[in-house]
Amino acid sequence: MFADYHVHTEFSDDSVYPMESVVQDAIRMKIDELCFTDHVDYGIKEDWDSGKPIVYRGQDPLANVDTPRYIREIDRMKQKYGGQITLKTGLEFGVQVHTIDQFEALFKRYSWDFILLSIHQVENQEFWTQDFQRGKSQQEYNERYYQELLEVVQKYKHYSVLGHLDLIKRYDPAGIYPFERVRPWIEKILKVVVAEGKGIEINTSAKRYGLTETMPSVEILKCYREFGGRIVTIGSDSHKPEHLGAGISEAKELLKSLGFDSFCTFDQMQPVFHAL
Repeated sequence: MFADYHVHTEFSDDSVYPMESVVQDAIRMKIDELCFTDHVDYGIKEDWDSGKPIVYRGQDPLANVDTPRYIREIDRMKQKYGGQITLKTGLEFGVQVHTIDQFEALFKRYSWDFILLSIHQVENQEFWTQDFQRGKSQQEYNERYYQELLEVVQKYKHYSVLGHLDLIKRYDPAGIYPFERVRPWIEKILKVVVAEGKGIEINTSAKRYGLTETMPSVEILKCYREFGGRIVTIGSDSHKPEHLGAGISEAKELLKSLGFDSFCTFDQMQPVFHAL
């Protein structure tokens, strides 16, 4: 089973990859199953139908997925290509504690196969711009990131897996913060995740961003397994054709080396296990 469970299209404000091109490319690559996970980041981005003006950063709109149009296009792709590839309906929720109510409402509005829960910003300050890190020590912004993630998973339940759990390291100007210094936070997060039957993902974009370790780290994957976690999805976090499907095979080998015997896809928010 060749599946990519973190895929962005032109419906994300940071991608111009047409959904139909994604599907056609995936079929050519012999991908069996694809889940679309375009971005929603309440707090810093508006819905297209919110009635509020859309702010642009350069040519890129600071806007969430146009969900009605997104759902219609996924349905069209399923009808047109369903005989050649399995397509699933998902989103990547960039949740913050103060935006949970908005995500609750969005989740209930439609039928989903899969929801990635990610933290892309804290207190409406983004990581990739360094707005969140600026003025804080490395310890402060790392611990604040995991504190926010812990509070979110304690309060928000409508998700499938945690996306790129240690994402903050991708945007850490001081380098990767030692795992042992944030282990207490990560263990608390994983205990909640496992107790509630949720999963984590291996995000294969780490290599293309020049990170020296996987995302999440091997230490996090080991902790998750030791706590009884078995639900792991694998996603390329693709935004361009050259990203699609990248690193999936290597991620499977890593899981096997750590004692996992399966990875997951999802159907109507329920995990489906596949032997590695």
